[in-house]
Amino acid sequence: MNPKPYASHGAGDPTAVPAALGLGLLAVGGWLLTTTRPWHKPGHPLTLGLGWTASGALLVCGLVLLARCVRTVHGRPEPDAGAGADAAVPAPTEAGTGTDD
Repeated sequence: MNPKPYASHGAGDPTAVPAALGLGLLAVGGWLLTTTRPWHKPGHPLTLGLGWTASGALLVCGLVLLARCVRTVHGRPEPDAGAGADAAVPAPTEAGTGTDD
């Protein structure tokens, strides 16, 4: 039994903050995109262009952050440093090769 009421679980997930930031950027970018619709309120083309550009940039940055976090968590496992690329392939043996000595 652990004498401490709370066991140490380590530093936590290093991708949690970037993933939360990416979700926040997606939310703000989506909100900005819906508020700068030209059919709801006529505006100056420069204002509309800046609003759409800013919302697009926020959406792309949020998507990139989330994609990096997903790739970090669900990416390919790194190979062992001591093992070569063919470590999983068994070495050929003399038995069963059909050669007679």
